[in-house]
Amino acid sequence: MVSDLFVSQLVLLALVWLCLMLHYAWPSDRTAAFHRPPKSVRLPRKRSDEPKPFTGLTHKPSCAACEQAAQAPMVQLPLAPPPSITSTRGRRHQVDTSWHFCPHANCAYRGWVGQGNICANGHPSGGPWRQLHCTGCSGYFQETHGTVFHGKRVSPELLVWAVGALAEGLGIRAVARVFAVDPNTVLQWLVEAADHAATLSRHFLHDVPVRQVQLDELFAVLSAVKTGEVGEAEAIERLERSPHWVWAAIDPQSKLLLALNVGERTLAMAQRLVHQVVEVLAPGCVPLFLTDGLKDYRTALLTHFGHWVQPEQCQAKGPRPKPRWMPRPHLLYAQVVKAYRRRRVIRVRHRVVFGTLAGVNRVLEPLGWQINTAFIERANLAMR
Repeated sequence: MVSDLFVSQLVLLALVWLCLMLHYAWPSDRTAAFHRPPKSVRLPRKRSDEPKPFTGLTHKPSCAACEQAAQAPMVQLPLAPPPSITSTRGRRHQVDTSWHFCPHANCAYRGWVGQGNICANGHPSGGPWRQLHCTGCSGYFQETHGTVFHGKRVSPELLVWAVGALAEGLGIRAVARVFAVDPNTVLQWLVEAADHAATLSRHFLHDVPVRQVQLDELFAVLSAVKTGEVGEAEAIERLERSPHWVWAAIDPQSKLLLALNVGERTLAMAQRLVHQVVEVLAPGCVPLFLTDGLKDYRTALLTHFGHWVQPEQCQAKGPRPKPRWMPRPHLLYAQVVKAYRRRRVIRVRHRVVFGTLAGVNRVLEPLGWQINTAFIERANLAMR
């Protein structure tokens, strides 16, 4: 039998526990008075994808190529050609020399063709090339002067085939084995052929009227012999292990390669590429420029297609605002910005940097195109 004292104690504990539970569970006015409403959670502000208006620069960006061109002495050629020379001695010339000119610096006929001052003088030492004589300064020079064949003792056919094999991607040692020549000789042919091609390009490519220009840079491996960084023997060993960036500009309508340069991926190289494009454009020509998202292109284009603008004074008192270097009103520039993930393109956005989207579309819509850099990228694949 359970004692009455134990039962009474058990009932007392149950009553105490019930009172405590009612105290905590019953609503109280004091608790409601001190209850604070939950704070509102602020959503993160989304950044606008719209580009901010360009406010201009207080200083004009510097371009090393423009400064070098300004410091170079201007060579003024005579406006009128020198008098033509008609030979009255001996028989009439049988060799056509009308396309040759005297290369000597102290000759008044330098640079002038078809003036009758050049005559053939035979083949010295029984060589394959003819010697020419200038009657204006009594100087002599070979008919290959100014060409890649000048000073070469090999046949022109062998030299052309060797340079063609190099252009098709055959290595220097492979070309040397095929044509049975020294690898250093093949390397020298390659350097001279490149210099000659660049000179011809600068001579013929000028005053080009274009509507749009696409620019891009390609990571490649080239030789460092021209800059003197390495010697010829070392360059042959690591010709395909010297990293550089190939910068190119193309007219997508005519597929004309306007500029080509090699260097690091820096602002200075972007300035040099745009400077080369400006040199070949017709006077007053401001085309539409299309590039990738590299920010150095904007600075380079602003350097060569900008002008000073005096902002309006907003306040009646105070100093006048400083002039701003702003893009020209007719400059159109758009970018193709690609987002990558694991070396794959996951998103492509078009961004108008200078000008308006309507102005960009006015250039592209007659061709049925949109903002793109497909043509320069295809040219990069061909060069690779």
